[in-house]
Amino acid sequence: MDQFTSTQPIYLQIMDLIQREIISTRLKPLDQLPSVRELALRYQVNPNTVQRALSELERIGLVKSDRTIGRFVCDAPELIKSLRHTIVQEHVDQLTYVLVELEVSESECIQAIKEAYAERKSHD
Repeated sequence: MDQFTSTQPIYLQIMDLIQREIISTRLKPLDQLPSVRELALRYQVNPNTVQRALSELERIGLVKSDRTIGRFVCDAPELIKSLRHTIVQEHVDQLTYVLVELEVSESECIQAIKEAYAERKSHD
């Protein structure tokens, strides 16, 4: 599917998509996740790939499994908050690295982020 890149395994990219849904609160604590089959259809991938992503999310504690009724988002606000902080920091670090390499000043960077943020929010 077009949404996936070849730079990292698809199961990691699916994990990232689900994590984003959780930290953005589109998926809230104790919400049930779609089934493996539903997610495989949504992402147009093999169900084994989805299963691997969900197993990894369970391993880190972000998703809990009830074998009879499915998987659910964990009820661990501190874990979700920590994950959110980590992901935000990773993106900030990547952006900062590029901007420092381009010799963009801090004030230019902040202004560009404010403009991009305002533009993005106006389209949502």
